[in-house]
Amino acid sequence: MYLDELRTLLARHARPDGTTAIDGVLISQVDRSDPPAPSMSGTVLAVIAQGAKRLALGDRVFEYGPGQYLVASVDLPVSGQFTRADPEQPALGFGLVLQPSAVAELLLQAGPGDVPGAGEGVPSGIAVSDAPDELLDAVVRLVRLLDEPRDLAVLAPLIKREILWRLITSEQGAAVCQFGLADSGLSHISRAVGWIREHYAQSFRVEDVARLSGMSVSAFYRNFQAVTAMSPIQFQKQIRLQEARLLLATHPGDVTGVGRRVGYDNPSQFSREYRRQFGAPPSRDAARLRNTARTPAGVLE
Repeated sequence: MYLDELRTLLARHARPDGTTAIDGVLISQVDRSDPPAPSMSGTVLAVIAQGAKRLALGDRVFEYGPGQYLVASVDLPVSGQFTRADPEQPALGFGLVLQPSAVAELLLQAGPGDVPGAGEGVPSGIAVSDAPDELLDAVVRLVRLLDEPRDLAVLAPLIKREILWRLITSEQGAAVCQFGLADSGLSHISRAVGWIREHYAQSFRVEDVARLSGMSVSAFYRNFQAVTAMSPIQFQKQIRLQEARLLLATHPGDVTGVGRRVGYDNPSQFSREYRRQFGAPPSRDAARLRNTARTPAGVLE
């Protein structure tokens, strides 16, 4: 019942850029199944109403379809594609950008025993579950507000809070709780991820990043692997190669210079790792990027 209305609403309000009149709410409509493409996940709740999506994070693969939701609690390098999408039945998805402060505010307001808790250990930065009816109901009511502009300013913030609460009390509640807690293991790893992304072109010692995260080296390595499905060095390589691909789209004739800019002193190593990641050497891939429009590969598009 909820999915039928959600499909109708999403199809009616989908825009080419994915944005809506509600801050932080995204709508995706994709009418073809392109090859997997790299992107950053963002921190987002994604609900599929029609079609199916496959997302790869390191050696983990997540697949979700109608009535399922994905939570990305850390902004991670992923490769994704819609596996069921065509012009007659385009893939349709809803997204809500997650903010740690909004989750933290709800956790502070919750009564004793109302929150399931952050759980033990550090959860994966991405997880998929079946969406409970209460969550789908709230999502439908939020998207429905796009037909009632007068009600947006007052009701949209209330329904977004309800959606967050439904997430906190859902199967993925532990990960969402850790996302909102400044001192959780997930938050420590998220800060390390942010540092590596900001300094991706420079070499670093894992010991130093572990110290910045307030963890021992063994705990940091274990928790980083749990969240990202990669080692810190593998994560850095993913970021470097994604940044290189973006640069090559605008500087296709400067493969060596692009390699240096993202941290590769050895052009042969850069070309070899680039080809392993994207299936073609940098120069050939750059030409392909110029001639084809690529679909973003985040959790929604």
